[in-house]
Amino acid sequence: MATELLRQNLAIEPDLQNFIGFVQTAVSRLGGNVFAVTPVVIRLADRLRQAGAGTGYPLPASLLVDQGELKVTWNGRDSETLVRLERQPDTAAISALRQHFQRSTEIEDPALLLRRNAEMARFLEESRARAERELAEMQAALKQRQMELADTQRMAETDPLTGLYNRRAYDARIAQAFLEARTRNQPLTLVLCDLDRFKEINDQHGHQYGDAYLCKMAQAMTAVIRSGTDFAFRFGGDEFAILYRCGKDIALKRVLQLLQDMSGRISVGIAAISKEEPCPGNLTDFIERADRALYEAKHRGRGRIVVDTCLPDGSIRYSEHTLEEVAT
Repeated sequence: MATELLRQNLAIEPDLQNFIGFVQTAVSRLGGNVFAVTPVVIRLADRLRQAGAGTGYPLPASLLVDQGELKVTWNGRDSETLVRLERQPDTAAISALRQHFQRSTEIEDPALLLRRNAEMARFLEESRARAERELAEMQAALKQRQMELADTQRMAETDPLTGLYNRRAYDARIAQAFLEARTRNQPLTLVLCDLDRFKEINDQHGHQYGDAYLCKMAQAMTAVIRSGTDFAFRFGGDEFAILYRCGKDIALKRVLQLLQDMSGRISVGIAAISKEEPCPGNLTDFIERADRALYEAKHRGRGRIVVDTCLPDGSIRYSEHTLEEVAT
């Protein structure tokens, strides 16, 4: 069983020097060879300095006898064996040595106390400043990482040609929006769009013109949505979609503007859910309603908007809207 002879905080260099002196005293009084143990004591002093002794850091160190060995421990985990004693010290010798160390440490030099307090205050201030600096660096690194992740996600969800959201983003956002609309009883309108006879345009004028035409559609769509609230998507080819977090009457006004901006050369299908039109069915049914409305717009001659309306008996009524409404 270990017996502690002395415990000290080695905050400043004089504390360390005093402790080393106590170590040499213990070696001598317990029958060890002070000269033989000197290299070990020098190594001990270096290890204690590396651990923070003499820097203002309140490094606790203990001198103890443990199973016939005189050793020093610090930080609760590190230790240095100084010497193996030829014989186990008796209780009286250990008690006398502990009393000697106690008397020696009770008389403190006032100047030494002031210096220790100043050094420890400096250490605490440096530790606080270092902690604040490290926290600021961690926060900056976290913010940078979040921005990188956001950029990566944005790239993964963005159509590279038009800058609109892609099919992957559409699948995720419409599922979330549909769930929120149903849970909170809020309106949601889905608009599906095709460019009329885009293949002919592409074949006649070339792919460069076709790409510019797709970008024109994207710009026109962006102009009729609210950033951060509504979403515009390109699935690929000439297929587009808009997700409005509003009723279909408001959405229709905006899509009529889109029809005008594209010179009436798009076909559009619209379906919505709202308090006034609580159509039954799941997300797949909702999307199919908009898709059937788009098909109806193409079937009726293209260049128009067809709106799906759920009737109380569960049947569907289609209403048609063209550029003439914008003109009037």
